[in-house]
Amino acid sequence: MEESSHDFSSPGGRGRQQDLTKAHALLLASYLTRLRYARTMEGLTMTDPRRLVDKLWSYCDVLRDDGVGVIEYTEQLTYLLFLKMAHERATRKLRPQQIVPEEYSWQKLLDAQGDHLELEYTRILNGLARQPGVIGTIFRKAQNRIQDPAKLKRLVVDLIDKENWSGTGTDIKGDAYEELLSKGASDKGSGAGQYFTPRALIQAIVDVIQPTVDDTVVDPACGTGGFLLVASEYAAQGAESMTPTERDKLRDSFVTGFELVDGTARLAAMNLLLHGMGSADGDSLIQVRDSLTADPGQRWSVVLSNPPFGKKSSLTMIGADGREVREDREIERQDFVATTSNKQLNFVQHIMTILDTNGRAAVVLPDNVLFEGGAGETIRRKLLTDFDLHTMLRLPTGIFYAQGVKANVLFFDKRVARPGQPWTERLWVYDLRTNKHFTLKQNPLRRADLEDFVAAYKPGARGEREESERWKPFTYDEITARDKANLDITWLRDESLEDLDNLPSPDVLAREIVEDLTAALEEFEAVATALEEQLARPVE
Repeated sequence: MEESSHDFSSPGGRGRQQDLTKAHALLLASYLTRLRYARTMEGLTMTDPRRLVDKLWSYCDVLRDDGVGVIEYTEQLTYLLFLKMAHERATRKLRPQQIVPEEYSWQKLLDAQGDHLELEYTRILNGLARQPGVIGTIFRKAQNRIQDPAKLKRLVVDLIDKENWSGTGTDIKGDAYEELLSKGASDKGSGAGQYFTPRALIQAIVDVIQPTVDDTVVDPACGTGGFLLVASEYAAQGAESMTPTERDKLRDSFVTGFELVDGTARLAAMNLLLHGMGSADGDSLIQVRDSLTADPGQRWSVVLSNPPFGKKSSLTMIGADGREVREDREIERQDFVATTSNKQLNFVQHIMTILDTNGRAAVVLPDNVLFEGGAGETIRRKLLTDFDLHTMLRLPTGIFYAQGVKANVLFFDKRVARPGQPWTERLWVYDLRTNKHFTLKQNPLRRADLEDFVAAYKPGARGEREESERWKPFTYDEITARDKANLDITWLRDESLEDLDNLPSPDVLAREIVEDLTAALEEFEAVATALEEQLARPVE
């Protein structure tokens, strides 16, 4: 609204000021009325993520009878949502933008009837798979899983076309999509749980890492993009005071994700897009490839990751020590300090490489990384010496969809090398595992359960940390004096072993027994692998 150049100091000026003020008030009232009407009309089509999820989810059961699983259904939704949003952008009155070539447009699906719809849908998927950027990532190797034309028509016309997706805030459509991903992760038959990290844990990790717009964030095993989303949301706080350049960076280049599995990568790319990250006609923020195959050359100031669980890597590594571990194929990584087929240990080495000097990392890792000998010991000692391994959060059981997982979060910073003087002075360990009982449904992990850890961490003031019952420091000398620099540190007594009158419920006990047995098998596997590697070494 332009400022008036009238002189309001005279009586006549004050009269004109009153008239203008009334006019401004009427204009403002009219604008607010139109705004309320628009929001009301928008509310008629899309009110909240829960309603939208329920609407989309209800159709999933219909398709189950045709053999379409949860994740496959979410994939089909991803294709159709992208096409519909591109159509909305191409047909809007103000600055229309053609993202998808006309021959592959949403209108082609709306116009197709009967069996021709299925053929047209397949043709569109195949065509878009050859496009560059975000489009190519989302439609890479896309296939039509809905073989019944009538059901496909209902999905296109009734569920997708009736919603105005582009006119909805990113919080609604983004949260609705992420809720679908969560539902897919909880479906045991889908196997998608391995790509899903509890949101409460991600939030707590990001709250202590405190990424800003000055950072660059990467997840080398990004799954559906949870860490990248929360990091972006955190850095976007106070976006109104950012410069246009900073806002562009936050949208277009602040985060990078790597994902090996095509289907998961497409879900991540769409998840970011629906949350306002990246652009539909730009480069993809998600790269579809195996992070472990090579040093990408690029460095990031923040690394946040929960590498996939499962001990064995499908790749064979050759480390700087020259030793080979043969499995499926060999990959040479001279930046790796040790050769191992342990996938998590290789991810630790990879993160040590891609983290920029003075950068900070937080990585979710299973217990075997803490105690495994051989390559594990070599990597831990390297981490303690060349990096500042300052914090470890011991996670409770029962919080991951993957069964039998005992995990931790390692927090470390990369420093300039200083030979003869280790960077880790003391490692602070927070025990959130002992005497804690969580389940995915009855008692899920919540952000409030991690509040004491976040407070104890003292982000930005780590020198002021204070010891407590669950929060203990261990010096570099104490850790390196332990057998194999073992980081599997505990000190609290398990009360369930003593107080038989207050045991957890039977379902929690049963789940914890499964967790313990599975973890024990992992430990035996680690020992067996270490022995095999030792026996395979040539005798000098």
